[in-house]
Amino acid sequence: MKKLDGIRDVFKNTKHRYPTQLFCPRCCSPKIELNSSLDVWLTPKQYYCPECGYHGILVMELEPEKEAPSEQEKRELYEDKE
Repeated sequence: MKKLDGIRDVFKNTKHRYPTQLFCPRCCSPKIELNSSLDVWLTPKQYYCPECGYHGILVMELEPEKEAPSEQEKRELYEDKE
């Protein structure tokens, strides 16, 4: 049972990522797709871009930006440090 508790802790602490938009590293096209359905199961993911003909394992991901703190929040943070 101790082994199962350890595994449960690992799964609880892992961060779940939301899907991000993928772009071709050569032409920045969002139309990049998996080369084959077996790429995920049998081999590493290989991507293909119909726009420029790119084949490879590298892609660019667009992650949402974190909002910058407002002026009021900046003042509060600065006052707390003093």
